[in-house]
Amino acid sequence: MAVRIRLRRMGAKKKPFYRVVVADSRSPRDGRFIEEIGYYDPTTDPATIKIDAEKARSWLDRGAQPSDPARVLLRLAGVLGATRPAPGNGE
Repeated sequence: MAVRIRLRRMGAKKKPFYRVVVADSRSPRDGRFIEEIGYYDPTTDPATIKIDAEKARSWLDRGAQPSDPARVLLRLAGVLGATRPAPGNGE
């Protein structure tokens, strides 16, 4: 079972609110999930990001792969470190 950390859309039409969840990669976007680890509200100024770092690190250590938007939020929340250059690219 491939596990992903991704966003689940909530809120009303034109007023999005996202929950950061751990889900099976085969589940639909707003469908079944394993655990909620945080939320993201882009409607506030500045955007609100609240992620439980301990739960997120635990899932990452167990092999969960974040989606691209979730990876950005995890970096902003300080869960993921800065990107490292890929090995073999001459740096």
